[in-house]
Amino acid sequence: MTRASTPKLRRFVRGARIIFHLLCGLCWISIAFPFFSVKRRRWVRYRWSRELLALFAFQLKITGALPDTPGLIAANHVSWIDIFAMNALTPVAFVSKDDVIHWPIIGTLARHNETIFLQRGSRGHAHTIGREMAERLQSGNWLAVFPEGTTTDGTHLHPFHGALLQPAIDAGVAVTPVSLSYEDTHGNRSLLPAYAGDTSLWESFCAMLSARQLVVHLQIGTPVSIEPDSGNRGRKALAHTLHEQIRTTLYS
Repeated sequence: MTRASTPKLRRFVRGARIIFHLLCGLCWISIAFPFFSVKRRRWVRYRWSRELLALFAFQLKITGALPDTPGLIAANHVSWIDIFAMNALTPVAFVSKDDVIHWPIIGTLARHNETIFLQRGSRGHAHTIGREMAERLQSGNWLAVFPEGTTTDGTHLHPFHGALLQPAIDAGVAVTPVSLSYEDTHGNRSLLPAYAGDTSLWESFCAMLSARQLVVHLQIGTPVSIEPDSGNRGRKALAHTLHEQIRTTLYS
């Protein structure tokens, strides 16, 4: 794993440009978004996310293609920037833990971009969120979840939580696995973007600034469908199948 770094001045300039881009994003959602259609907002989110990756010197590499019919995306989780990488693939709303609301800048961006916030430890709220997810999926919208429920450094996977996948079963839509990895330009796995363990958001941000160039690789797998009346066994089978697809893609 290589760690070719950029000079300090270049890191400073890159960081300043990224912060400016984030602040411009806040202006867009505060001033312009109220006057935009949903379609226009999603297009802006798509373009803005691609521009953010470019400012970080991230090359976006996509293998495979999403199905024509929207559904649920299930991806492994490495970094806070995963959300923007996925929106650079297609405009997609995420289901996120509610503490993201309090993150500087990113929390505000998330609140104004169709994010569904899940309160930890509240079963009643989880049922409400599940119904909202199913309704959005039935309406033909893309949603995305990180079934691990937390991040890793990208070298392994945690078990997948089937509860986050149940709304797709209820809505009768397919779940598409997306394997997400960060690499250097030689194809070696990079740990720089990882936002796991005791790493702070600021430390993760600065680590990514230090890289000369990275590749964020999104590998789209085969969509999986489960019958709505399959019960708990079907949900577990769905979680296992998605986990195995992503594990095989990333580590085999």
